Amino acid sequence: MENLNLHGWLPIRLWQEAGQWQVDWCWFGDTPLSQPFFGDAVDDALRLPFNQAFRRQTSLDVLSQWQQQSPGLAPGAFIFHASRCGSTLISQMLAQLDDHIVISEPPPLDTLLRCDLPSAERCVALKGLMSAYGQRRRGVEQRLVIKLDAWNIGELPLLRECFPDTPWLFLYRDPLEIAVSHLRRPGMHMVPGMIGASVLDDGAPFSNQEDFIARRLGRLLQVGLEQCRAFTGLAVNYNELPGAMAGRLAAFFELDDAQRGRAFASVGQHAKQPEQVFASDSEGKRREASALLRGQVTRWVQGPYEALEALRRKDPPSVHHQCIKTCWATTPPSP
Repeated sequence: MENLNLHGWLPIRLWQEAGQWQVDWCWFGDTPLSQPFFGDAVDDALRLPFNQAFRRQTSLDVLSQWQQQSPGLAPGAFIFHASRCGSTLISQMLAQLDDHIVISEPPPLDTLLRCDLPSAERCVALKGLMSAYGQRRRGVEQRLVIKLDAWNIGELPLLRECFPDTPWLFLYRDPLEIAVSHLRRPGMHMVPGMIGASVLDDGAPFSNQEDFIARRLGRLLQVGLEQCRAFTGLAVNYNELPGAMAGRLAAFFELDDAQRGRAFASVGQHAKQPEQVFASDSEGKRREASALLRGQVTRWVQGPYEALEALRRKDPPSVHHQCIKTCWATTPPSP
C-alpha cells in the first residue's frame, strides 16, 4: 500500500468522474473546526493561499487506505434533527471543547449515504470518511461528533450497519415554528427538486408552498419517530435547550463538570450567526403563521410530533447513561 501523507487534510467533496468515485481534499492543518457548518470551514480554508495553489484529489479507496495507515477517532455520537430546531446550537456548544471534533453537515457524508454504491463498499468508504474526519490534527482530540443533514434520517439504518454502537439523538421542535422558518427562508430540502430523491418524498402533487412544507415536515418527523423506536434514539425537543446540555444531554455526550461549563460559553450567541446575540423568536413565528399553514401543519405534522413528545416523556433517565442523576445534582440550573 502506498505510504500516504494526508495529515492536516480533510475530504470536502465526493463526485464521480468517468464512472469512478473521486475525493477532493482540502488542507486545514491544525485549525479547529469552530464554524457553524463544515461548509463554512471549507470556504475559509479555500481562501488560504496554500489551498489556492495546491489541491489533492484521490480515488475513493484512499479513504480506507488512510484509515489503515492513520486510524482516526470513531464517531462518538450522531446528531439527527428536523431542521431549524437547535441542532446547530448543540454542535456549537460542543465545538467550544478542545477535545471534541464536531463535523456539522459535511457534504461528502450526504453524498456517500445517498449514492448508488453497493452496501459493503459504501460501508468501507463511510468508515474511511469518518476516520479522516476523526484525525487528531492537534493531538488533544478525544471525541468525534457528527451532525447530519435533516433528510439523512432516512439513511440511519445504513449508518447503524457501519457504526452499530454509536449513540444518536433526534432533535425536533414545535412543527409550526419550523414551518414558518422555512416559509421565510426555505432550506434545501424544502425546495422542490433541490436535493434529489430522499425519504421526504411522498410522490403526491402539492397545491402550494404551505402544503409542500407541511407534508415534507410531516414525513421528516414521522421517519424520525420510526427510527427512534427502531434504533433506540434519544428524542429531544428544542424547548429543552440549552438547559439539557447541563443534564441529560451532558450525560449523552459524556461531558464532565468542566466541559459543561465551557460548553455554555456560547449560549448567549446566535448559533448560525455567532457574531449576533441570540433572541428567541418562537412567539413571533407562531403569530406569523397563516391560517392555511396552521391547517396544513395540523393535518400532516401534529400527529408525529405528539407521538415524539409521548416517546420523549416516557424515556427513563437511565436509558442512555447511568450518570445522568449525578449530572443534574452537581450542575446548577442554566441561564
